[in-house]
Amino acid sequence: MADITDAAAGNDPAPAIGAILKQITVNPDGTITRPEVPLVPPSSAAGAAISRDVPLDASLGTYLRLFLPNPAPIAKLPIVLFFHGGGFVLFSSATVFYHAHCEAMAAAVPCLVASLHYRLAPEHRLPAAYDDAASALAWILGGAAKADPWVAAHGDLSRCYVMGSSCGGNMAFFAGLRLRVDSPSSAGAVRGLLLHQPYFGGEERTPSEARSEDDAMLPLEANDKLWSLALPEGADRDHEFCNPTKAMAPAALAGLPRCLVTGSRGDPLIDKGREFARWLAEQGGVEVVTRTEHEGSHAAELFVPERAHELFAAMREFMTAADGA
Repeated sequence: MADITDAAAGNDPAPAIGAILKQITVNPDGTITRPEVPLVPPSSAAGAAISRDVPLDASLGTYLRLFLPNPAPIAKLPIVLFFHGGGFVLFSSATVFYHAHCEAMAAAVPCLVASLHYRLAPEHRLPAAYDDAASALAWILGGAAKADPWVAAHGDLSRCYVMGSSCGGNMAFFAGLRLRVDSPSSAGAVRGLLLHQPYFGGEERTPSEARSEDDAMLPLEANDKLWSLALPEGADRDHEFCNPTKAMAPAALAGLPRCLVTGSRGDPLIDKGREFARWLAEQGGVEVVTRTEHEGSHAAELFVPERAHELFAAMREFMTAADGA
């Protein structure tokens, strides 16, 4: 297992995350062996936030881990549906650093976070993760969430946001697209999409074009491996799941909620993220707020408190503007 202790202490997390990615082994029969990364149970202990798991689809093994600030404020909280990263292949809402990240988010924003444990590729290739994301959004917007005691007591179902990090940002985008078709009457409750370091592909830079030595966080060979495991069988990197700016007509973006696109200068995905934000705004007519000049590398917010605080501040600013609209 990759050593994440240095990253957790505040150093650059790139080597640790890169080491985890490199440990994915594709076996001769097409199955994969994943690196072991610690999982943690939900917590009701005293802390900045408490958490509990809520089943979503028992037949698929999906669930939502809810995070509530501790103590919860008197005022009702916005609800953030969160999709974790990992290239569609790794991690869980129970993964130690995503669990801690959602605890910090719930307390700092503040908000009620619903972090989705979705099905992973290659056992469940795309669009399986998108289907799970749509089911989670339906749980929140379709009435089931009203029966949950935390949502009923502390959540404002008229102020929902769909957020994702890395491949989760990709998922949040496609969840926004599906919402208009699956539940147009509920679409207004989603005040915005929060797309942090969204993971898209298409043509890649050559190694000589790498931004820095820390670009090894997401090496080209690991990026190729992740997409080959996640995309539908036979699909290439210009499939709309991977490269929507090329494969998708701008008309498909009509009615998409307001978007926040965030990223870091040291992230090898930053150029794609900026290109994606421009496409949303200039070709699709989507209202887009960009915050792509922060320091740090990919996933730095999971390990470096300063990077997390910057992200949470951008979220608060975006959400406050949406609430005042």
